Amino acid sequence: MNQIQIITDAGSDIVDCSRTDLTVLPMTIRFGDEEYLDGVNLTHRQFYEKMIETQVLPTTSQPSPYAFETAIRKIHEQGDIALIITISSKLSGTWQSANIAAAETGGEVYIVDSLNVAVGEKAIVEYALRMKDAGTDIHTIVETLNHEKENLRVIALLDTLEYLQKGGRISKTVAIAGSLLSIKPVVSVVDGEVALLGKARGSRQGNNFLIQQIQKDGIDFSRPFFLGYTGLSDALLQKYISDSAEIWKEHVDHLPIGTIGGAIGTHVGPGAIAVAFFTEK
Repeated sequence: MNQIQIITDAGSDIVDCSRTDLTVLPMTIRFGDEEYLDGVNLTHRQFYEKMIETQVLPTTSQPSPYAFETAIRKIHEQGDIALIITISSKLSGTWQSANIAAAETGGEVYIVDSLNVAVGEKAIVEYALRMKDAGTDIHTIVETLNHEKENLRVIALLDTLEYLQKGGRISKTVAIAGSLLSIKPVVSVVDGEVALLGKARGSRQGNNFLIQQIQKDGIDFSRPFFLGYTGLSDALLQKYISDSAEIWKEHVDHLPIGTIGGAIGTHVGPGAIAVAFFTEK
């Protein structure tokens, strides 16, 4: 019987994965003339150390079609089915690389555009793994992911406007004004793109904003959810967890926390916190 094997990209921020049925293809991160493979020869911690130490804004690029093709052929050689889950096609060319590779290799290849990134993409991958482990067939998995990704919410609180300004997403004047007023942007992923939900004055108001947004939608704790942070310390995330204890304490004993790597960290900088969850039906 053909088995399902999953391929994703480093935009999912899945690190130290011990599963043999999951392949994580690295993204390329460049600091000037220095080039690294995310998660291969550059850890998340090393990424932020370099980001803080250098004045050069890093850039990222997607896995190549050849990288996907190599991974797909390896799966097909084992007589298995390839399921590819990518970072949002509106944020990266990764989905396009996967489609080029699938057309080249032929065979059973299924591609799901997560329309998300970081903890959101990770939640989609984890959902696929759970269904696969439960014996769900490939067609049902793909159909379910494409339907349920519409019910996935990702909400993040940024600590600084500096990197949005460096990346040209906001003006220097707005960044300086925001810094002086301690503005903390609250963003989400909407239809595959990053959208501003609101602005908070200081971390306390920012945490309250996140809590309100999550309570409005409600978390389906039967499905995957993740918390993540950028930078070298999880102190801001731990403060948020303490402030939002009412959301979690009656439902789970352990919160799945992980670091957020270069795919998003390049644009938001250190000090951001994010929550990904499926809404209650």
